[in-house]
Amino acid sequence: MLFLTDIVIMLNKEQGVTNEEKIKYWVDLSNNDFVVAETLLKNGHNLYTGFMCHQAVEKLFKAYFTKVKNDTPPFKHDLELLAQQSGLYELLNEGQISFIEKLNPLNIEARYPDYKNKLSQYLTNENTQSIFNQTKELLQWIKEKI
Repeated sequence: MLFLTDIVIMLNKEQGVTNEEKIKYWVDLSNNDFVVAETLLKNGHNLYTGFMCHQAVEKLFKAYFTKVKNDTPPFKHDLELLAQQSGLYELLNEGQISFIEKLNPLNIEARYPDYKNKLSQYLTNENTQSIFNQTKELLQWIKEKI
């Protein structure tokens, strides 16, 4: 039985996708996710703004992984793990590490009803705007490394 990971790896090898094309793929996805986050923020959808901010950072971490490892990034969503496995974690300052620790739960926990209520209480307009702004800064910083 083939899994999605096997299919992606096979397609990359068969089609001769270059590492630069893989990096561009991840960067483009990250850019799109951040645009969606901005739209959601403008429309007051705080929970999903946080989720899309996580997605944007995750994909840029995968772009960085692809660049430095010349390999397919792990099929994981844990930002700390992705940063550690790529070597990016060592480059992050304390504020950035603290931010990804705060952003990390917004991926999975935003999907489950019990957590949605708790997260919705935390994700006030002010907190969500702060997350969005910090995401923007982190994305710009990572892009400088790619």
